Amino acid sequence: MTYDLNRKVVLITGAAGGIGSATARQLYARGASLVLTDMQQSAVDCLAQEFDGARVLPLALDVTDAGATKAVVRKTIEKFGRLDVALANAGISWRGTPGTIMGCDEREFEHIVEVDLFGVWRTIRAALPEVVRNEGQILVTSSVYAFLNGVANAPYAASKAAVEMLTRSLRVELGGTTATASVVYPGWTATAIAKPAFGGNALATRMSEVVLPSPLRRPIQPEQMARAIVKGIESRSPRIIAPGRWASINLLRGVFNAVMDWHLRRHARFQGLLRELEAQQPVRSRVPAHTGATANG
Repeated sequence: MTYDLNRKVVLITGAAGGIGSATARQLYARGASLVLTDMQQSAVDCLAQEFDGARVLPLALDVTDAGATKAVVRKTIEKFGRLDVALANAGISWRGTPGTIMGCDEREFEHIVEVDLFGVWRTIRAALPEVVRNEGQILVTSSVYAFLNGVANAPYAASKAAVEMLTRSLRVELGGTTATASVVYPGWTATAIAKPAFGGNALATRMSEVVLPSPLRRPIQPEQMARAIVKGIESRSPRIIAPGRWASINLLRGVFNAVMDWHLRRHARFQGLLRELEAQQPVRSRVPAHTGATANG
């Protein structure tokens, strides 16, 4: 049966980003009430102005703070009396310049993992009791990076592979309940986090052109990804992949990954770009200053 979103309460982390805000609009149109969270209160306040104040709760949230994440769930219940769906969408990547494992700033690498993996874990942990009680859903934004080589973007890709497994594990663990968990796999989406690979950084753009054929590099708009997410919620789909051309690669990932790794290791031009990247590796700040970027959005 179709999961009816009318009068459901949905929590979205990373709501101010492209995918987060587009999904919020789609959910609101289906009749859902929204809890919108992101790093900056001003960002979620701005988005909340698009909606009826009785059906929206904008809150600043750093998902690396477990106490603050649990407080958001408490405030959600105080306002709406329930929480039905949690979309763990908040995430970050490099601050504009890609980095190799050898050349990157160590603290920035660890901060990305802290947000993209442990931030998701903390969101799930805080929301899960209420979601299970209401026979609802947990959704986690992974990425097609879960089944691509994460070269020059290792902390992001490793985190997306990890949250895929985290969510798959959760879905099976929820088998004795009427709640479910779903993995969201955005392909390249026209958002700030993907901009370096699409002209925002010359070296990253050239590397992506070598790694992927043209059809797989075509970005989609956040609204297309949002439509896929809402459709997936309504059908309780275990996997939500958009655009659809990535679905076959997901099914064939074992073969695809082996060929891709072999190819890139021996590709002279690509290896040359990696050496160029390491030579140009900037001196990075020792205090990460990410603000509100969202996974693929």
